[in-house]
Amino acid sequence: MKQPFAYIHPDAKIAPNVVIEPFATIDKNVVIGEGTRVGSSVTILEGSRIGKNCNIFPGAVIGAIPQDMKFAGEDTTAEIGDNTTIRECVTINRGTIAKGKTVVGSNCLLMAYVHIAHDCHLGNHIIVGNSVQVAGEVIIDDWAILAGMCAIHQFVHVGAHVMVSGGSMILKDVPPYIKAAREPLSYAGVNSIGLRRRNFTNEQIRDIQDCYRVLFQSKMNISDALLRIEAELPSSKERDEIILFVKNSQRGVIKGYRPDSKSEF
Repeated sequence: MKQPFAYIHPDAKIAPNVVIEPFATIDKNVVIGEGTRVGSSVTILEGSRIGKNCNIFPGAVIGAIPQDMKFAGEDTTAEIGDNTTIRECVTINRGTIAKGKTVVGSNCLLMAYVHIAHDCHLGNHIIVGNSVQVAGEVIIDDWAILAGMCAIHQFVHVGAHVMVSGGSMILKDVPPYIKAAREPLSYAGVNSIGLRRRNFTNEQIRDIQDCYRVLFQSKMNISDALLRIEAELPSSKERDEIILFVKNSQRGVIKGYRPDSKSEF
């Protein structure tokens, strides 16, 4: 159903059962999959690729050119997976020559006023709280939850199954499976409740906790802690993912809990 007050470029490729509400604008070189709903006053610009059964609320802008002075008009995209909800006034910029595309995966929820900058890559099943601001080339892995009003520095990597407290300044990489809180942002324990909800076993959670006791609570430096984890803890998918994440970190990972911190999660 396409309202007569919406503007739809004749070259846009829109599935027959997409709902487009009044005053929406859909540019050329746009693809929208089956079952998606485009709310009133939504703007979907050139290079946008939107999957099936998405719900885009009023005022959202998808596919605007990057807020990057190096952008020179290159042909790039902003890609949204299936079953993703984009709430009011969310902005998702398309990519630059750096990566070529900005990606938001499937089954995600981006709450009101979220900004996703150029060349970011968000995985699946991610929740991004109200007014979270994500700078360019950030990676957020599957099942991460970012509470409201977080600000994420460019090039940061947030691991899978992470939960970050509201209002956090995320300046360094956040390893998988943990909670992060306080100021400066620090390790605040393993996200055991979230992991149990996703059917992690008690044994898997204990293995993750053992890794982070060494990494964040042993008072060893990162290199020595990784060597100890590899030498003393049994190999598992979770252990190996933690080791690989920390070894590959470009910005360095957040620090362990500091007992003198006065803020609470």
